[in-house]
Amino acid sequence: MANMKLTYFDFHGGRGEPVRLALTMGGVPFEDDRVAMADWPERKGGTPFGALPVLEVDGKPLSQSNSINRYVAKLTGLYPSDFWQAALCDEAMDAVEDLTNEIVPTMFMPDDEKKVRREELAEGQIPLYLKRLNQNLAAHGGRYFADDRLTIADLKVAMLIRQLRSGILDHISTDLPDRVAPELVEHFQRVMKDPAIAAYYAKRGVEV
Repeated sequence: MANMKLTYFDFHGGRGEPVRLALTMGGVPFEDDRVAMADWPERKGGTPFGALPVLEVDGKPLSQSNSINRYVAKLTGLYPSDFWQAALCDEAMDAVEDLTNEIVPTMFMPDDEKKVRREELAEGQIPLYLKRLNQNLAAHGGRYFADDRLTIADLKVAMLIRQLRSGILDHISTDLPDRVAPELVEHFQRVMKDPAIAAYYAKRGVEV
């Protein structure tokens, strides 16, 4: 088996978390290299595109979160073999990535600018994306986003819902997902109850 090292920020969530969960669920050992925010400026230049996550496989780096997601999901059986179901899986992941690309820049804005931008997102793009994801979930059976089973797409969507409900994003109400896309909240809770995921967080003393 290849030697794997995942480098991502030192918190439970974000773009790197679906990779951690997928590898854990698949029983694939990996080095979990967690970068403290204080160390990021020094380490940024050593990444392929100045961003995380980065997965090293036998020392060879792979960047871009959804590329990493697909790779580890194929390794661990969390990616559909049917081409159409794989496309549905990608659709959900890419939608989350689009929305994440709108949210992340606000983390580096001055407080007044951050407030304005996050309130705009809370009134516009966030509910739009949540409602569309909610519709897709319903269209695909109501339980999972593709292949009628838990896939990497479900992990990525669940991490988005967890972030939005966590209170970590100032000026975005924590009940926004519950109000506009309650089925996504039920989906998040379903994913978090998966035995392997529940055991992963319990081992680390993380409340989900």
